[in-house]
Amino acid sequence: MEGQPHPYAPTDLELPGYVPNFLTQFTIVSVYGLSSLLVVSLIWILSGRSRKLAKIDRLLMCWWAFTGLTHLILEGYFAFSPEFYKDKTAHYLAEVWKEYSKGDSRYAARDAATVTVEGLTAVLEGPASLLAVYAIASGKSYSYILQFSVSLGQLYGTAVYFLTAYLEGDHFAASSYHYYVYYIGANASWVLIPSLVAIRCWNKICSAVQVQGQKKTKSH
Repeated sequence: MEGQPHPYAPTDLELPGYVPNFLTQFTIVSVYGLSSLLVVSLIWILSGRSRKLAKIDRLLMCWWAFTGLTHLILEGYFAFSPEFYKDKTAHYLAEVWKEYSKGDSRYAARDAATVTVEGLTAVLEGPASLLAVYAIASGKSYSYILQFSVSLGQLYGTAVYFLTAYLEGDHFAASSYHYYVYYIGANASWVLIPSLVAIRCWNKICSAVQVQGQKKTKSH
Protein backbone atom coordinates (compact mmCIF):
# COMPACT_ATOMS: atom_id res chain seq x y z
CA MET A 1 0.00 0.00 0.00
CA GLU A 2 3.02 2.23 0.29
CA GLY A 3 3.07 5.09 -2.16
CA GLN A 4 -0.68 5.12 -2.83
CA PRO A 5 -2.35 8.45 -3.64
CA HIS A 6 -3.43 10.26 -0.48
CA PRO A 7 -6.97 11.57 0.15
CA TYR A 8 -5.90 14.99 1.44
CA ALA A 9 -6.19 18.54 0.12
CA PRO A 10 -4.56 20.08 -1.76
CA THR A 11 -4.09 17.17 -4.15
CA ASP A 12 -0.54 18.24 -5.01
CA LEU A 13 0.56 17.80 -1.39
CA GLU A 14 3.57 15.49 -1.44
CA LEU A 15 3.51 12.66 1.11
CA PRO A 16 6.04 10.06 -0.05
CA GLY A 17 5.43 6.68 1.53
CA TYR A 18 1.82 7.42 2.48
CA VAL A 19 -0.08 4.36 3.73
CA PRO A 20 -3.92 4.51 3.82
CA ASN A 21 -5.98 3.91 6.94
CA PHE A 22 -6.47 0.35 8.09
CA LEU A 23 -9.31 1.22 10.47
CA THR A 24 -12.64 2.66 9.39
CA GLN A 25 -13.85 6.09 10.43
CA PHE A 26 -16.53 4.44 12.57
CA THR A 27 -13.95 2.36 14.45
CA ILE A 28 -11.61 5.30 15.03
CA VAL A 29 -14.37 7.62 16.29
CA SER A 30 -16.01 4.88 18.37
CA VAL A 31 -12.80 3.99 20.21
CA TYR A 32 -12.13 7.65 20.99
CA GLY A 33 -15.71 8.25 22.07
CA LEU A 34 -15.92 5.18 24.30
CA SER A 35 -12.51 5.85 25.85
CA SER A 36 -13.51 9.43 26.61
CA LEU A 37 -16.82 8.27 28.07
CA LEU A 38 -14.97 5.79 30.28
CA VAL A 39 -12.65 8.50 31.61
CA VAL A 40 -15.48 10.96 32.24
CA SER A 41 -17.63 8.29 33.92
CA LEU A 42 -14.79 7.17 36.17
CA ILE A 43 -14.01 10.72 37.31
CA TRP A 44 -17.70 11.46 37.86
CA ILE A 45 -18.17 8.34 40.00
CA LEU A 46 -15.01 8.87 42.04
CA SER A 47 -15.69 12.57 42.60
CA GLY A 48 -19.19 11.70 43.81
CA ARG A 49 -17.68 10.12 46.92
CA SER A 50 -16.75 13.57 48.23
CA ARG A 51 -19.58 15.54 49.80
CA LYS A 52 -17.51 18.73 49.59
CA LEU A 53 -17.57 18.86 45.80
CA ALA A 54 -20.41 20.66 44.04
CA LYS A 55 -21.73 19.28 40.75
CA ILE A 56 -20.03 22.06 38.80
CA ASP A 57 -16.68 21.08 40.31
CA ARG A 58 -17.27 17.42 39.44
CA LEU A 59 -18.13 18.37 35.86
CA LEU A 60 -14.99 20.48 35.66
CA MET A 61 -12.92 17.57 36.93
CA CYS A 62 -14.39 15.44 34.12
CA TRP A 63 -13.52 18.13 31.57
CA TRP A 64 -9.97 18.57 32.79
CA ALA A 65 -9.35 14.81 32.87
CA PHE A 66 -10.73 14.41 29.34
CA THR A 67 -8.89 17.38 27.86
CA GLY A 68 -5.66 16.60 29.73
CA LEU A 69 -5.48 13.04 28.44
CA THR A 70 -6.41 14.19 24.94
CA HIS A 71 -3.56 16.70 25.01
CA LEU A 72 -1.04 14.26 26.40
CA ILE A 73 -1.89 11.13 24.44
CA LEU A 74 -3.35 12.24 21.11
CA GLU A 75 -1.56 15.55 20.60
CA GLY A 76 1.60 14.27 22.25
CA TYR A 77 1.75 11.39 19.77
CA PHE A 78 1.27 13.75 16.84
CA ALA A 79 3.93 16.18 18.00
CA PHE A 80 6.58 13.49 18.31
CA SER A 81 5.57 11.21 15.40
CA PRO A 82 6.42 13.14 12.24
CA GLU A 83 5.84 10.21 9.88
CA PHE A 84 2.57 8.85 11.24
CA TYR A 85 1.11 8.84 7.72
CA LYS A 86 3.61 6.10 6.77
CA ASP A 87 2.51 3.78 9.57
CA LYS A 88 1.86 0.21 8.41
CA THR A 89 0.99 -1.33 11.78
CA ALA A 90 -2.56 0.03 12.19
CA HIS A 91 -1.38 1.84 15.32
CA TYR A 92 -4.52 3.48 16.65
CA LEU A 93 -3.00 6.93 17.25
CA ALA A 94 -1.51 7.00 13.76
CA GLU A 95 -4.91 6.03 12.40
CA VAL A 96 -6.52 8.92 14.28
CA TRP A 97 -4.22 11.48 12.68
CA LYS A 98 -4.45 9.95 9.22
CA GLU A 99 -8.22 10.31 9.51
CA TYR A 100 -8.19 13.78 11.07
CA SER A 101 -5.82 15.04 8.36
CA LYS A 102 -8.77 14.74 5.97
CA GLY A 103 -10.17 17.76 7.80
CA ASP A 104 -6.82 19.54 8.05
CA SER A 105 -3.94 18.28 5.92
CA ARG A 106 -1.48 20.51 7.77
CA TYR A 107 -1.11 17.63 10.21
CA ALA A 108 0.10 15.18 7.57
CA ALA A 109 2.23 17.93 5.99
CA ARG A 110 3.86 18.75 9.35
CA ASP A 111 3.02 22.45 9.13
CA ALA A 112 5.39 24.30 11.48
CA ALA A 113 2.71 26.38 13.22
CA THR A 114 0.48 23.34 13.77
CA VAL A 115 3.31 21.21 15.16
CA THR A 116 4.35 24.04 17.48
CA VAL A 117 0.84 24.62 18.83
CA GLU A 118 0.19 20.92 19.34
CA GLY A 119 3.61 20.32 20.89
CA LEU A 120 3.24 23.12 23.43
CA THR A 121 -0.31 22.02 24.17
CA ALA A 122 0.79 18.45 24.85
CA VAL A 123 3.82 19.34 26.97
CA LEU A 124 2.37 22.25 28.95
CA GLU A 125 -1.41 22.11 28.95
CA GLY A 126 -1.70 18.33 29.18
CA PRO A 127 -0.03 17.99 32.61
CA ALA A 128 -1.56 21.29 33.78
CA SER A 129 -5.05 20.01 32.96
CA LEU A 130 -4.50 16.86 35.02
CA LEU A 131 -3.11 19.02 37.83
CA ALA A 132 -6.39 20.96 37.69
CA VAL A 133 -8.28 17.72 38.43
CA TYR A 134 -6.20 17.26 41.57
CA ALA A 135 -6.48 20.94 42.53
CA ILE A 136 -10.28 20.89 42.36
CA ALA A 137 -10.55 17.60 44.23
CA SER A 138 -8.20 18.82 46.97
CA GLY A 139 -9.58 22.36 47.20
CA LYS A 140 -6.18 23.92 46.49
CA SER A 141 -5.90 27.70 46.64
CA TYR A 142 -4.37 27.82 43.16
CA SER A 143 -7.25 25.94 41.53
CA TYR A 144 -8.97 28.92 39.90
CA ILE A 145 -5.83 30.66 38.67
CA LEU A 146 -4.61 27.35 37.24
CA GLN A 147 -7.88 26.69 35.42
CA PHE A 148 -7.96 30.28 34.18
CA SER A 149 -4.39 30.07 32.87
CA VAL A 150 -4.86 26.75 31.08
CA SER A 151 -8.16 27.90 29.57
CA LEU A 152 -6.48 31.02 28.19
CA GLY A 153 -3.72 28.82 26.79
CA GLN A 154 -6.28 26.61 25.08
CA LEU A 155 -8.10 29.61 23.63
CA TYR A 156 -4.82 31.13 22.41
CA GLY A 157 -3.76 27.86 20.80
CA THR A 158 -7.13 27.41 19.12
CA ALA A 159 -7.06 31.00 17.84
CA VAL A 160 -3.59 30.49 16.33
CA TYR A 161 -4.76 27.20 14.83
CA PHE A 162 -7.77 28.76 13.08
CA LEU A 163 -6.14 32.06 12.13
CA THR A 164 -3.09 30.50 10.51
CA ALA A 165 -5.36 28.28 8.41
CA TYR A 166 -7.41 31.31 7.37
CA LEU A 167 -4.33 33.37 6.47
CA GLU A 168 -2.95 30.50 4.41
CA GLY A 169 -6.14 30.16 2.36
CA ASP A 170 -8.15 27.68 4.46
CA HIS A 171 -7.90 24.99 1.77
CA PHE A 172 -6.79 22.03 3.88
CA ALA A 173 -10.00 19.97 4.10
CA ALA A 174 -10.69 17.10 1.71
CA SER A 175 -14.41 17.95 1.60
CA SER A 176 -17.07 20.14 3.20
CA TYR A 177 -18.03 17.19 5.38
CA HIS A 178 -14.51 16.83 6.78
CA TYR A 179 -14.21 20.60 7.13
CA TYR A 180 -17.28 20.99 9.33
CA VAL A 181 -17.13 17.70 11.22
CA TYR A 182 -13.38 17.50 11.88
CA TYR A 183 -11.91 20.99 11.50
CA ILE A 184 -14.83 22.92 13.01
CA GLY A 185 -16.78 20.38 15.04
CA ALA A 186 -13.88 18.56 16.69
CA ASN A 187 -12.35 21.84 17.84
CA ALA A 188 -15.53 23.62 18.95
CA SER A 189 -15.28 22.26 22.50
CA TRP A 190 -11.91 23.95 22.95
CA VAL A 191 -13.49 27.30 22.16
CA LEU A 192 -16.76 27.07 24.08
CA ILE A 193 -15.73 25.27 27.28
CA PRO A 194 -12.46 27.14 27.96
CA SER A 195 -14.35 30.40 27.44
CA LEU A 196 -16.95 29.44 30.04
CA VAL A 197 -14.31 28.15 32.46
CA ALA A 198 -12.21 31.31 32.07
CA ILE A 199 -15.22 33.56 32.75
CA ARG A 200 -16.15 31.53 35.85
CA CYS A 201 -12.61 31.60 37.20
CA TRP A 202 -12.29 35.33 36.50
CA ASN A 203 -15.43 35.98 38.55
CA LYS A 204 -14.25 33.72 41.38
CA ILE A 205 -10.83 35.38 41.54
CA CYS A 206 -12.33 38.89 41.43
CA SER A 207 -14.78 38.00 44.22
CA ALA A 208 -11.98 36.60 46.38
CA VAL A 209 -9.85 39.72 45.88
CA GLN A 210 -12.84 41.94 46.68
CA VAL A 211 -13.58 40.05 49.89
CA GLN A 212 -9.92 40.24 50.89
CA GLY A 213 -9.95 43.99 50.25
CA GLN A 214 -13.05 44.45 52.41
CA LYS A 215 -11.42 42.52 55.25
CA LYS A 216 -8.36 44.75 55.11
CA THR A 217 -10.57 47.85 55.14
CA LYS A 218 -12.46 46.63 58.22
CA SER A 219 -9.25 45.74 60.05
CA HIS A 220 -8.09 49.34 59.73
